[in-house]
Amino acid sequence: MRVAFVGTVEGSRIALEALIAAGHAPGLLLTLPAAKASRHSDHADLLPIAHKAGIAVVETDNINDDATLASLRQFAPDVVLVVGWSQICHAPFRSVASRGCLGFHPAALPRLRGRGVIPWTIIRNETVTGSTFFWLDDGVDSGHVLLQRLFDVASDETARTLYDKHTRNLAEMVVEAVERLATGGPDGTEQDERYASYCARRTEADGLIDWHSPAAEIERLVRAAGDPYPGAFTFFRDRKIVVRRAAVHQNAGRYIGLTGQVQVYTKAGFLVLCGDGNCLEVMDWQGDRPAVHGKLTNGQPQL
Repeated sequence: MRVAFVGTVEGSRIALEALIAAGHAPGLLLTLPAAKASRHSDHADLLPIAHKAGIAVVETDNINDDATLASLRQFAPDVVLVVGWSQICHAPFRSVASRGCLGFHPAALPRLRGRGVIPWTIIRNETVTGSTFFWLDDGVDSGHVLLQRLFDVASDETARTLYDKHTRNLAEMVVEAVERLATGGPDGTEQDERYASYCARRTEADGLIDWHSPAAEIERLVRAAGDPYPGAFTFFRDRKIVVRRAAVHQNAGRYIGLTGQVQVYTKAGFLVLCGDGNCLEVMDWQGDRPAVHGKLTNGQPQL
């Protein structure tokens, strides 16, 4: 079976290495040029892996353009695996492979379709999620499901721990998917549209902390926006502070002050008063430590 592989991020690397190790190296890799690496905070250079394995490479920043389509048609794949690629695969691209295009999504489809799924899973305080291989179609993550693994989301889950859980599943599932297709297994099951939900795209700016929010909500944002993503952040005197780790200090009413104000230093860091009267203890951060009773802001002049 002739397999083409599309990807450009850390999860793509893990899937590609798993396929090679299992003896199912794709014949063609489509990946982002190094000059465009800044598009993804978790970008991975797949060229050394492909070259070592003897995989042909096409570098493209648009898999739907004429040149990319021509290269794919020349390869004539049976199936295209799309793992870690942000562009929508249009109908001409999807029609090239005789079996179609198979994508990976870090959620239990049909729930949480769309973008920024790992951060949204944590922000929404989801308790169960899943890793899914599905067929690409005209919709958004709406094609038939080939494989899906459900698992629990820990109460202290971070973007990194959740990312790693998905990529561990991915390394096994991508091999299982290729082997199932090679032996003529079933093409999957239809998604139930009654349970579909959609996640909006997230940007670095979405990590800005609103100290008027409840402390627990801010703590989830810190966990959701961190590594491998840019992080949750705030400002003190126009200097950016990236909050890497924090915990809710459950003692509402003990500290009285302004929302967003640093109340006291602790052994681990400092306490910030949040909108619900609880404090958030910031224990790991990048940037200057703000002054006690200083106010953390969104970086805009305070009136």
